[in-house]
Amino acid sequence: MKTKKTIVTIAFAITVGVIFLTSMTTGKKTVPDDSQAAAPSIFTVRTEKAEIRTLQAYLEVNANIVSGHQVAVMPDANGRLVSMMVSLGSVVQRGSLIAEVDPSRPGTAYSLSPVYAPVSGMVVSNPQSVGSTVSTGTVLMTIAANDSIEIEAMIPEREVGQLRTGLKADIRLEAFPGEIFSATLTRVSPVVDPVSRTKKITMRFDRHTNGLHDRRISTGMFARVKLNTRTYDNVISIPQEALAEHRGKTVVYVLDTNDVSSHVEMREVITGVNVDREVEIKNGLEPGESVVVQGQQFLTDGAPVRVIGKRI
Repeated sequence: MKTKKTIVTIAFAITVGVIFLTSMTTGKKTVPDDSQAAAPSIFTVRTEKAEIRTLQAYLEVNANIVSGHQVAVMPDANGRLVSMMVSLGSVVQRGSLIAEVDPSRPGTAYSLSPVYAPVSGMVVSNPQSVGSTVSTGTVLMTIAANDSIEIEAMIPEREVGQLRTGLKADIRLEAFPGEIFSATLTRVSPVVDPVSRTKKITMRFDRHTNGLHDRRISTGMFARVKLNTRTYDNVISIPQEALAEHRGKTVVYVLDTNDVSSHVEMREVITGVNVDREVEIKNGLEPGESVVVQGQQFLTDGAPVRVIGKRI
């Protein structure tokens, strides 16, 4: 019986020894090899410099070419309209013969009564046809005066605070692709339309050096208007794509380069107006500082970077 207990005790001691040796072996710390340590990641970015610029804010709206001065043409005599020298869309000169009326009655014969254009312009309506009986109160046609061609556009209510007479506009017409015509804001409606929530503005084409308007422009044309509103002179600006958000704040990553390496500094900025994806920086940057405009989604404050000159 003692022999059996002795054998069990020896076996238990051997087992404990094996476990202890195994744990000592597997728990041994290994000194890391410096040659295998991971090198810090270097991020590839593209940068642009903060510059002092003039930003021109503007509104873009659709518009129509209209006539601000239309003249109704009526004959000087009652009778029958026997000739019409113009048609819808005809361009006439003041004093030119445009129609004739025969004032003769049965049993009588009179000379034809001529009708002359009272103003230079374009015929925008001619409701009477040859053979019609007309009187001195009959409108033969309507002429839109050349010197009264205007551009009318509707501006959303949220933008009306920027409107004032004298603002300059660039006008593009579908009839003349690639050409830009200059105009000036001459009238702003005093009321906002309660249905469309817009305010009507009127612009006049600027005269050419000869004092005349471009004769190619006529009423009824469709226009695209770029109305220059506010000018922001000498502001520090950067591309909009340089902006990032960090914990509810607007930040940029500013490039910091020394003789050894390049890294970035995350810096909070205060922004202003945004024009054509150029953002005014009111505080946080100085002119000439370079900011990351591509690749910043991977960056943190102090991250090492490699700058390239083109888009990634």
